[in-house]
Amino acid sequence: MVDPHDRSDRFELVAACEGATLARFADDVLEDDPPLSVRQDPKPQLLMQRVVEPVERRPFNLGEVVVTPAEVTLDGHRGFAMVPGKAERAALSGAIVDAAVAGGHPLTEDIVAELRRVADRHERERARAWAESKHTTVDFETMEDEE
Repeated sequence: MVDPHDRSDRFELVAACEGATLARFADDVLEDDPPLSVRQDPKPQLLMQRVVEPVERRPFNLGEVVVTPAEVTLDGHRGFAMVPGKAERAALSGAIVDAAVAGGHPLTEDIVAELRRVADRHERERARAWAESKHTTVDFETMEDEE
């Protein structure tokens, strides 16, 4: 079960959240004008995507993907987000949301509830995709020398 209060889980949920939702929460958090410092401006960059090949379980670099990271300090609490693609506003908003939850902002429970909805939707989409592709599974038998 994914827990939005856990920072590692929250990173994944923020990355999966829609940019408009993150921006709305960030705007609400900033409404009272808390002290905000941008530690890393949101700037798209390339990141190597590493995967593990399934036979020998060795990692290899699949290719580069575009991501946008951002980091802030909000009212003394650090926030970070890395979102897929070129999405400066979503990355900055996600970092603000992360810092707000880390600092126990009054909107934390609303943010966490939305992140839980994102997790549920993500899991339903993953299950649907698996159900659609499951029937295409190929079973390979290993041919061994039978001498």
